[in-house]
Amino acid sequence: MAKEITIGNGILVTLGKENLVIPRGAVLIRDGVIAAVGTDAEVRKQAPEAEYVDAAGKVIMPGLINAHHHLYSTFARGMAPKDPPPYTFVEVLERLWWPLDAALVEGDLYYAAMLPLIDCIKQGTTSIIDHHESQGYQIGSLSELAKAVDDSGIRGCLCLGISDRYGRGAEGIEENVRFVKEANSVPATAARRVCGMFGLHAAFTVEDETLAAAVSAADRLGVGFHTHVAEAASDEEASLVRYGQRVLRRLRDKGALGEKSLAIHCVHIDGEETDILLETGTAAVHNPESNMNNAVGVAPVLEMFGRGIAVGLGTDGMTSDMRSGVKTAFFLQHLAQEDPRVGFCESCSLLLDNNPEIVSRQFGYRVGVLAPGAAGDVIVVDYTAPTPLDGNTWLGHFLFGICCGAAVDTTVVGGKVLMRGKKLTLLDEEALAARCRERARAFYGRF
Repeated sequence: MAKEITIGNGILVTLGKENLVIPRGAVLIRDGVIAAVGTDAEVRKQAPEAEYVDAAGKVIMPGLINAHHHLYSTFARGMAPKDPPPYTFVEVLERLWWPLDAALVEGDLYYAAMLPLIDCIKQGTTSIIDHHESQGYQIGSLSELAKAVDDSGIRGCLCLGISDRYGRGAEGIEENVRFVKEANSVPATAARRVCGMFGLHAAFTVEDETLAAAVSAADRLGVGFHTHVAEAASDEEASLVRYGQRVLRRLRDKGALGEKSLAIHCVHIDGEETDILLETGTAAVHNPESNMNNAVGVAPVLEMFGRGIAVGLGTDGMTSDMRSGVKTAFFLQHLAQEDPRVGFCESCSLLLDNNPEIVSRQFGYRVGVLAPGAAGDVIVVDYTAPTPLDGNTWLGHFLFGICCGAAVDTTVVGGKVLMRGKKLTLLDEEALAARCRERARAFYGRF
């Protein structure tokens, strides 16, 4: 008999092109896939024996998506800064992130990943695209991360950032090839929660010979690239000095762009590079909190939107809370443009419209919408609307209500309940956190 679960008796928001808002609505998930949406009475008639989750008037909506995460960065939290602290973005890379990823060893990654994955569940983030870095531990690293993602119950598209900064570019290609073959051999249905693509670290750290070999391998496997692009002005400067081209022109000419590729940050791209994103169908991913933290600038999000580029939203590993990222993106555009009228719809669309499109390209099935045939990923948010909530008012309630402290009550991925009543159902957070702290202490000794 098919496994069925109905989540009902709440304000159901489907998202997607129609974005239906159904008072006292419900969604039926059968074998991990959405089978029906509608009123609670209609849906329950279709599967009267299904397990029932009573939303008790709360908001029922699709699980959220993070289009750029760094699970490995967990051990940086609480790390004492070196004296003097890094000032430029290059110093941040050279004195924090590159030594950190070089010091990671086998066994670290599982626990470093489990804690942000738990936070994903608690924050209603049900799918992530992760960009991994561990130059000292490459072969096998993606399988360790995949085990963490699988154990957590959420969805993850994984890659390793290929780089020549320690002379290990060929090994990075080998790990991406190995993992993509392993993960993507499973049929692209909602039952497959882990998949792979190719990663490139900041493109200026990847030499032409390595880049050509990576493109050739990715093409054979039918996957795209997940690449940091023009995060700081120094990225463009380094690309021009070393390779004679700006970042996106070089990536295009080498064949690393396309509809399955992601250009992360894009803070310092120019008009020609914006054209390149559009021409190649490459998605861009905005990371406003990280960009502000590193003081690298403000990405031209509104310009890219205006050109029809799919611009998604990520956190760059700073958090797993996508609602925080939406608020930051919104306020940042107000400040950068010095105009309180701009960015409202665009900031919400980063997460609610474009991230589902971007992640669906990677997984090969629909994610991020409550519609028959889509993956059965649903969250229930403890939000009580103080004014009418319907299709016309939804975005206002989302940005200024749901994104402003409303707790996620229930998280369901592929029909499996990962959190209910704000309590994890499958994982022991305290035990995992204790083990993570033990690994972190040993890591600090190496760092």
